[in-house]
Amino acid sequence: MSLISVKNLAVAYGGHTVLRDVSFELSAGEIVTIVGPNGSGKTSLFRAIIGATEPAGGEISRKSGLKIGYVPQRLHIDPTLPMTVDRFMRLAGKVSSSQCEEALTIAGVPNIQNRQMAQLSGGQFQRVLLARALINKPDVLLLDEATQGLDQPGSAAFYQQIESVCRDTECSVLMISHELHVVMSASDRVICLNGHVCCEGTPAVVASAPEYRALFGTGTGGALALYKHDHDHDHSHAHEAAE
Repeated sequence: MSLISVKNLAVAYGGHTVLRDVSFELSAGEIVTIVGPNGSGKTSLFRAIIGATEPAGGEISRKSGLKIGYVPQRLHIDPTLPMTVDRFMRLAGKVSSSQCEEALTIAGVPNIQNRQMAQLSGGQFQRVLLARALINKPDVLLLDEATQGLDQPGSAAFYQQIESVCRDTECSVLMISHELHVVMSASDRVICLNGHVCCEGTPAVVASAPEYRALFGTGTGGALALYKHDHDHDHSHAHEAAE
């Protein structure tokens, strides 16, 4: 059964159409990645899915009672503001210390509840955002460029954590990413967006599609093998990259 179904979606701002005829479904247990150039409508699609933008046409349906966790592209916290990780996690609502601890462990950053948010590395900060999105045990995780600002090893480690979370919690993932070399191997399905759905399918199918190559060139296909190598051999560095 589909958790989220998008049919013939159109999104417009001030009379300018940014998305048209977008249709796809997200099924239980899937990791689906949306790629596309700047201005292709990726974030507009997310805003429509979470209800922050009213569609100009088409429809979005969600499974009854669907719980969505959201990891934003960026979140600025005043570095002079004293706030522990535990306090930040509790801003999500009435949650216990044990719930916070469990979510942080799943996100790959256990035992940091008493650390100051301002003292966290980029990788740790993003994992805390992931933990906060996981705290209410969502059915679907939405990640909007969640590794922006991280270096390549940090990004690879973060996406490996997402794969682990999806496997261990049976949570589906819908994410936007510009890091083609990292994200393709982590995905069950890739949707290439440029105002409309240019192509979609398995990473290998999309990487060889003419529409995809027209947008991103031919060099990105070989990166699949590169990431596969990193993914298979760099598990020992994954924790270090998140520090």
